[in-house]
Amino acid sequence: MTAGDSAAGGRESPRGGIRTVRVAMNGVTGRMGHRQHLVRSVLALREQGGIDLGDGGRLLPEPVLVGRDASRVGALARRYGIARWSTDLDTVLADPAVEVYFDAQATTAREPALRRAIAAGKHVYCEKPAAADYAAALGLARLARDAGVRGGVVQDKLFLPGLRKLKRLVDGGFFGRVLSIRGEFGYWVFEGDWQPAQRPSWNYRARDGGGIAADMFPHWEYVLRELFGPVRGVQARLATHIPRRWDERGSAYEATADDAAYAVFELEGGAVAQFNSSWAVRVHRDDLLEIQVDGTEGSAVAGLRRCRVQHRSTTPKPVWDPDGPGGQDFRAQWQEVPDNGEFDNAFKAQWELFLRYVVLDGPWRSDLLAGARGVLLAELARRSSAEGRRLAVPEPAL
Repeated sequence: MTAGDSAAGGRESPRGGIRTVRVAMNGVTGRMGHRQHLVRSVLALREQGGIDLGDGGRLLPEPVLVGRDASRVGALARRYGIARWSTDLDTVLADPAVEVYFDAQATTAREPALRRAIAAGKHVYCEKPAAADYAAALGLARLARDAGVRGGVVQDKLFLPGLRKLKRLVDGGFFGRVLSIRGEFGYWVFEGDWQPAQRPSWNYRARDGGGIAADMFPHWEYVLRELFGPVRGVQARLATHIPRRWDERGSAYEATADDAAYAVFELEGGAVAQFNSSWAVRVHRDDLLEIQVDGTEGSAVAGLRRCRVQHRSTTPKPVWDPDGPGGQDFRAQWQEVPDNGEFDNAFKAQWELFLRYVVLDGPWRSDLLAGARGVLLAELARRSSAEGRRLAVPEPAL
């Protein structure tokens, strides 16, 4: 660690005062770890004066940066005025003042680091997927339970304004009986030859834990579960549409991981969900993620921020006539769902809940078992694609 790294801090202040919680953050030199987790979450929470604990006191996160490249980690620490950073994870984990370990590394590096953090008695929070396979992800959940530490996995999509509005509609009974859900996600990721790719090359190598199913199916699992019900069956087709890409050094490589996944999910209760996920699709919709829900009483289309509805009583009566002009502006027939409140950054909102959970034992559903469910769904989707058949999705248990 840097010379300013003492073991002080992380102690609880008197009621109504400031309580600091020191958070080791590993993998924050990457795009997601840097922008969303460090800058827009932990540092943003500090800038707002911490998290209100409800007794007049506030919880103030204090980041400790961890990474393999000293020049990059050090530069990041200096850029944001962070006193503590290190390239030695074990030294950081040995510091009794560090209470929480966060991991946003590449998937293959995550599980061993989380195991070391749990063994050191730290509460753990991580990006998804929690591990490269289901057995390892479930093992992490059991390890945390046995060690008596609290764990969490990032489930940021639940905190997006568009999906929060969608949840409001579900809770209010707007849809009646939900019949189907259709999800479209993705965009064109450049191959890296004549334009730089906007995603890291490891995403397209199976040996490095890449693949869009591994990346996105954990999201679809918790979104469907929390809004509409658990997934009980899956039939999927995974594809590698772009077989050759160029890495960060400009060298060509074989893409061995799936860059597109097409799936049908059967939900508990009978609803059917179809999700197309692709890094080889050009966007012709209002957002990179769009989810349409159709029910007996109404329908909704939600993106990252917006949500529009059409109730049964205002549904038009189209007639199929391919020989005549359309004559209807179908998009104009939908009504906008109002914000009815302020929406914070999705990652920051979940960080606040997790840190409150760590110090106050508040409500928390995004635990490591939830993370294992997401890994399981991705694993079953790969099997379904390889075997060409529908597979049942069991409910994991500790």
